[in-house]
Amino acid sequence: MKFLGIDLGWYSGASGLCCLNWQKDHLELLELSRQESITDILAWVDAIAPAPQPAIIAVDAPTRIANPTGMRLADKQTHQHFGRYHAGCYPANLSRPFAQKTISFGLSLEARGFLHAPSLASYKLENSPPGRYQIEVFPHPATINLFNLNQILKYKKGKLTERRAELIKLRDYIQKILPSLEPALTIESLPEIPQTGIALKAIEDKLDSLICAYIAAYWWYWGTTQNLVLGEPTEGYIIVPLPPQTLDPLFLEKTPETAIYK
Repeated sequence: MKFLGIDLGWYSGASGLCCLNWQKDHLELLELSRQESITDILAWVDAIAPAPQPAIIAVDAPTRIANPTGMRLADKQTHQHFGRYHAGCYPANLSRPFAQKTISFGLSLEARGFLHAPSLASYKLENSPPGRYQIEVFPHPATINLFNLNQILKYKKGKLTERRAELIKLRDYIQKILPSLEPALTIESLPEIPQTGIALKAIEDKLDSLICAYIAAYWWYWGTTQNLVLGEPTEGYIIVPLPPQTLDPLFLEKTPETAIYK
Protein backbone atom coordinates (compact mmCIF):
# COMPACT_ATOMS: atom_id res chain seq x y z
CA MET A 1 0.00 0.00 0.00
CA LYS A 2 1.34 3.42 -0.98
CA PHE A 3 0.54 6.82 0.47
CA LEU A 4 1.07 9.90 -1.65
CA GLY A 5 1.21 13.43 -0.29
CA ILE A 6 0.73 16.42 -2.60
CA ASP A 7 1.30 19.95 -1.34
CA LEU A 8 -0.46 21.46 -4.33
CA GLY A 9 0.42 24.94 -5.55
CA TRP A 10 -3.02 26.56 -5.49
CA TYR A 11 -2.19 29.49 -7.78
CA SER A 12 1.17 28.84 -9.44
CA GLY A 13 4.59 27.52 -8.60
CA ALA A 14 5.85 24.08 -7.74
CA SER A 15 4.09 21.41 -5.68
CA GLY A 16 5.74 19.18 -3.10
CA LEU A 17 5.38 15.43 -3.68
CA CYS A 18 5.97 12.53 -1.30
CA CYS A 19 5.43 8.79 -1.47
CA LEU A 20 5.43 6.50 1.58
CA ASN A 21 5.18 2.74 1.34
CA TRP A 22 3.75 0.29 3.88
CA GLN A 23 6.38 -2.40 4.27
CA LYS A 24 6.63 -5.05 7.02
CA ASP A 25 4.44 -3.18 9.53
CA HIS A 26 6.07 0.21 9.11
CA LEU A 27 6.19 3.09 6.67
CA GLU A 28 9.23 3.88 4.58
CA LEU A 29 10.00 6.98 2.57
CA LEU A 30 10.22 6.17 -1.13
CA GLU A 31 10.37 9.62 -2.72
CA LEU A 32 10.41 13.29 -1.82
CA SER A 33 10.37 15.67 -4.79
CA ARG A 34 8.74 18.66 -6.52
CA GLN A 35 7.02 19.27 -9.83
CA GLU A 36 5.98 22.51 -11.48
CA SER A 37 2.99 21.65 -13.69
CA ILE A 38 -0.23 19.72 -13.07
CA THR A 39 0.67 17.56 -16.07
CA ASP A 40 3.96 16.57 -14.45
CA ILE A 41 2.27 15.94 -11.09
CA LEU A 42 -0.26 13.60 -12.67
CA ALA A 43 2.49 11.85 -14.61
CA TRP A 44 4.28 11.31 -11.28
CA VAL A 45 1.09 9.84 -9.79
CA ASP A 46 0.68 7.53 -12.79
CA ALA A 47 4.27 6.33 -12.50
CA ILE A 48 4.41 5.79 -8.76
CA ALA A 49 0.88 4.42 -8.23
CA PRO A 50 -0.31 2.96 -11.55
CA ALA A 51 -3.81 1.48 -11.73
CA PRO A 52 -5.03 -0.74 -10.22
CA GLN A 53 -2.40 -0.51 -7.46
CA PRO A 54 -3.99 0.45 -4.11
CA ALA A 55 -2.97 3.86 -2.80
CA ILE A 56 -4.29 6.87 -0.90
CA ILE A 57 -3.48 10.39 -2.06
CA ALA A 58 -3.69 13.23 0.47
CA VAL A 59 -3.90 16.66 -1.17
CA ASP A 60 -3.32 19.94 0.62
CA ALA A 61 -5.85 21.87 -1.46
CA PRO A 62 -9.65 22.22 -1.63
CA THR A 63 -10.54 19.64 -4.27
CA ARG A 64 -14.27 19.79 -3.48
CA ILE A 65 -15.96 23.20 -3.41
CA ALA A 66 -19.72 23.72 -3.69
CA ASN A 67 -20.28 27.19 -2.17
CA PRO A 68 -20.32 30.18 -4.57
CA THR A 69 -19.01 32.56 -1.88
CA GLY A 70 -17.95 32.55 1.74
CA MET A 71 -16.37 29.59 3.49
CA ARG A 72 -16.95 25.88 3.39
CA LEU A 73 -18.04 24.23 6.62
CA ALA A 74 -14.67 22.44 6.69
CA ASP A 75 -12.84 25.79 6.57
CA LYS A 76 -14.99 27.22 9.38
CA GLN A 77 -14.37 24.18 11.53
CA THR A 78 -10.59 24.47 11.22
CA HIS A 79 -10.94 27.90 12.81
CA GLN A 80 -13.31 26.58 15.50
CA HIS A 81 -11.01 23.71 16.49
CA PHE A 82 -7.59 25.12 15.67
CA GLY A 83 -7.88 28.91 15.40
CA ARG A 84 -6.30 29.39 18.82
CA TYR A 85 -3.23 27.59 17.47
CA HIS A 86 -3.14 29.87 14.37
CA ALA A 87 -4.13 26.85 12.26
CA GLY A 88 -7.32 28.00 10.59
CA CYS A 89 -7.30 27.56 6.82
CA TYR A 90 -7.95 30.02 4.00
CA PRO A 91 -11.57 30.19 2.79
CA ALA A 92 -12.43 28.28 -0.35
CA ASN A 93 -15.34 29.15 -2.64
CA LEU A 94 -16.10 29.00 -6.34
CA SER A 95 -15.28 32.67 -6.87
CA ARG A 96 -11.66 32.28 -5.72
CA PRO A 97 -9.08 32.29 -8.55
CA PHE A 98 -7.66 28.91 -7.51
CA ALA A 99 -11.01 27.10 -7.37
CA GLN A 100 -11.14 25.66 -10.88
CA LYS A 101 -7.53 24.49 -10.68
CA THR A 102 -7.94 22.61 -7.40
CA ILE A 103 -11.36 21.16 -8.31
CA SER A 104 -10.03 20.03 -11.68
CA PHE A 105 -7.08 18.35 -9.99
CA GLY A 106 -9.41 16.33 -7.77
CA LEU A 107 -11.44 15.29 -10.81
CA SER A 108 -8.25 14.22 -12.59
CA LEU A 109 -7.46 11.96 -9.64
CA GLU A 110 -11.01 10.56 -9.73
CA ALA A 111 -10.52 9.74 -13.43
CA ARG A 112 -7.54 7.64 -12.33
CA GLY A 113 -9.69 5.70 -9.89
CA PHE A 114 -8.88 7.68 -6.74
CA LEU A 115 -12.30 8.06 -5.15
CA HIS A 116 -12.99 10.50 -2.34
CA ALA A 117 -12.92 8.77 1.04
CA PRO A 118 -14.51 11.02 3.70
CA SER A 119 -15.18 7.85 5.68
CA LEU A 120 -12.83 4.88 5.99
CA ALA A 121 -12.63 1.85 8.24
CA SER A 122 -9.46 1.07 10.16
CA TYR A 123 -6.64 -1.17 8.94
CA LYS A 124 -5.63 -1.45 12.60
CA LEU A 125 -8.97 -3.14 13.27
CA GLU A 126 -8.57 -5.24 10.10
CA ASN A 127 -11.52 -3.53 8.42
CA SER A 128 -9.90 -1.18 5.90
CA PRO A 129 -10.33 -2.50 2.35
CA PRO A 130 -7.61 -1.98 -0.26
CA GLY A 131 -8.45 0.56 -2.90
CA ARG A 132 -7.57 3.85 -4.56
CA TYR A 133 -8.68 6.88 -2.57
CA GLN A 134 -8.10 10.60 -2.26
CA ILE A 135 -8.64 12.92 0.68
CA GLU A 136 -8.17 16.61 1.42
CA VAL A 137 -5.79 17.42 4.26
CA PHE A 138 -4.27 20.47 5.95
CA PRO A 139 -0.77 20.04 7.46
CA HIS A 140 -0.96 22.75 10.15
CA PRO A 141 -3.74 21.18 12.31
CA ALA A 142 -2.13 17.79 11.78
CA THR A 143 1.18 18.99 13.21
CA ILE A 144 -0.65 20.55 16.18
CA ASN A 145 -2.07 17.14 17.09
CA LEU A 146 0.71 14.79 16.00
CA PHE A 147 3.48 16.87 17.60
CA ASN A 148 1.42 18.28 20.51
CA LEU A 149 2.26 21.89 19.70
CA ASN A 150 1.05 25.09 21.38
CA GLN A 151 0.85 26.80 17.98
CA ILE A 152 1.80 26.14 14.39
CA LEU A 153 5.41 26.18 13.28
CA LYS A 154 5.62 29.49 11.42
CA TYR A 155 7.93 28.63 8.55
CA LYS A 156 5.80 30.16 5.80
CA LYS A 157 5.99 33.86 6.69
CA GLY A 158 8.42 36.19 8.40
CA LYS A 159 12.13 36.85 8.27
CA LEU A 160 14.28 34.25 6.54
CA THR A 161 16.19 33.38 9.70
CA GLU A 162 12.94 32.86 11.63
CA ARG A 163 11.38 30.76 8.89
CA ARG A 164 14.49 28.63 8.69
CA ALA A 165 14.50 28.04 12.45
CA GLU A 166 10.86 26.93 12.34
CA LEU A 167 11.50 24.64 9.37
CA ILE A 168 14.37 23.05 11.27
CA LYS A 169 11.89 22.32 14.06
CA LEU A 170 9.50 20.69 11.59
CA ARG A 171 12.31 18.53 10.21
CA ASP A 172 13.32 17.50 13.75
CA TYR A 173 9.75 16.59 14.73
CA ILE A 174 9.33 14.48 11.62
CA GLN A 175 12.56 12.62 12.31
CA LYS A 176 12.10 12.20 16.06
CA ILE A 177 8.34 11.81 16.58
CA LEU A 178 6.87 10.10 13.52
CA PRO A 179 9.06 6.99 14.02
CA SER A 180 7.60 6.67 17.53
CA LEU A 181 3.96 6.86 16.47
CA GLU A 182 1.62 4.20 15.12
CA PRO A 183 1.98 3.71 12.21
CA ALA A 184 5.71 4.27 12.52
CA LEU A 185 7.64 6.02 9.78
CA THR A 186 11.21 4.85 9.29
CA ILE A 187 13.36 7.73 8.01
CA GLU A 188 17.05 7.35 7.26
CA SER A 189 17.59 10.98 6.31
CA LEU A 190 15.86 14.18 5.23
CA PRO A 191 17.25 17.13 3.28
CA GLU A 192 19.21 19.71 5.23
CA ILE A 193 17.54 23.08 5.72
CA PRO A 194 19.15 25.60 3.34
CA GLN A 195 20.13 29.22 3.96
CA THR A 196 18.50 30.95 0.96
CA GLY A 197 14.84 31.80 0.45
CA ILE A 198 14.23 29.98 -2.85
CA ALA A 199 15.87 26.80 -1.63
CA LEU A 200 14.04 27.10 1.68
CA LYS A 201 10.68 27.20 -0.13
CA ALA A 202 11.57 24.03 -2.01
CA ILE A 203 12.28 22.13 1.22
CA GLU A 204 9.13 23.59 2.80
CA ASP A 205 7.02 22.17 -0.04
CA LYS A 206 8.67 18.76 0.28
CA LEU A 207 8.26 18.52 4.08
CA ASP A 208 4.62 19.64 3.81
CA SER A 209 4.03 16.88 1.27
CA LEU A 210 5.58 14.37 3.67
CA ILE A 211 3.13 15.44 6.38
CA CYS A 212 0.31 15.03 3.83
CA ALA A 213 1.48 11.50 2.97
CA TYR A 214 1.69 10.58 6.66
CA ILE A 215 -1.88 11.82 7.20
CA ALA A 216 -2.97 9.52 4.36
CA ALA A 217 -1.28 6.59 6.11
CA TYR A 218 -2.75 7.59 9.49
CA TRP A 219 -6.22 7.75 7.89
CA TRP A 220 -5.83 4.28 6.36
CA TYR A 221 -4.36 2.81 9.54
CA TRP A 222 -6.82 4.29 12.05
CA GLY A 223 -9.82 5.40 9.96
CA THR A 224 -12.49 7.35 11.82
CA THR A 225 -11.40 5.83 15.15
CA GLN A 226 -8.42 8.22 15.43
CA ASN A 227 -9.12 10.99 12.92
CA LEU A 228 -11.34 14.05 12.83
CA VAL A 229 -13.43 14.67 9.71
CA LEU A 230 -14.23 18.35 9.26
CA GLY A 231 -16.93 19.57 6.86
CA GLU A 232 -19.31 17.68 4.60
CA PRO A 233 -18.48 14.75 2.29
CA THR A 234 -19.98 16.25 -0.86
CA GLU A 235 -19.18 19.93 -0.22
CA GLY A 236 -15.61 19.67 1.01
CA TYR A 237 -14.02 17.87 3.94
CA ILE A 238 -10.63 17.87 5.68
CA ILE A 239 -9.10 14.89 7.47
CA VAL A 240 -7.13 15.74 10.63
CA PRO A 241 -5.36 13.13 12.79
CA LEU A 242 -6.41 13.08 16.41
CA PRO A 243 -3.59 13.24 18.97
CA PRO A 244 -1.76 9.94 19.40
CA GLN A 245 -2.27 8.21 22.71
CA THR A 246 1.46 8.34 23.46
CA LEU A 247 4.19 10.80 22.56
CA ASP A 248 7.88 10.79 23.37
CA PRO A 249 8.05 13.06 26.47
CA LEU A 250 11.44 14.42 25.35
CA PHE A 251 9.72 16.27 22.51
CA LEU A 252 6.47 17.46 24.07
CA GLU A 253 5.93 21.23 23.85
CA LYS A 254 3.01 21.40 26.24
CA THR A 255 1.55 19.37 29.05
CA PRO A 256 -1.06 16.67 28.37
CA GLU A 257 -3.61 18.67 30.38
CA THR A 258 -3.76 21.28 27.59
CA ALA A 259 -4.28 18.82 24.74
CA ILE A 260 -7.11 19.57 22.33
CA TYR A 261 -9.00 16.30 22.67
CA LYS A 262 -9.43 14.28 25.85
